[in-house]
Amino acid sequence: KWGFPVYVSGGKNIVGLGSFKSYVGIWFFQGGLLKDKTGKLTNAQEGKTEAMRQWRFSSLAEIEEHTDLIHAYLEEAIANQKAGKEIKAKVGRPLVIPPELQTKLDEDSDLKAAFEALNLTRKRDFAEHIEMAKREETKLARLEKIIPMILAGIGLNDKYK
Repeated sequence: KWGFPVYVSGGKNIVGLGSFKSYVGIWFFQGGLLKDKTGKLTNAQEGKTEAMRQWRFSSLAEIEEHTDLIHAYLEEAIANQKAGKEIKAKVGRPLVIPPELQTKLDEDSDLKAAFEALNLTRKRDFAEHIEMAKREETKLARLEKIIPMILAGIGLNDKYK
């Protein structure tokens, strides 16, 4: 699923490995719970990511130097999972339906029912697609394009999945 090795315990992702041009990384999916007394872990998306932490290595020697500490972090991560400790994802931003879409939904009960049957991500994708247009004509053209998709229960980005 993630495109790199992910190790699981009790059905939960514990740690993932990834290699890039300038470093190799270990990702701790619930790294925010680790004590990290040595300050090795970083948050790749400060202010956005709550739980995941990563540890970057730029050489094999660096990995070998920290083998015992890596094992300690892994053991702590597994122990946290077994104890049921978990940082829960925060509730996402609210769905804001643009006036153009809301008007169509109010006018067409079938469209409204189909829209309400979509999952939140699909609803948000459609709403943002319309809202991002700068000109009113573009908003209306986008709205006409997505109406058949909504009625068919197809998401805006489904063709990429």
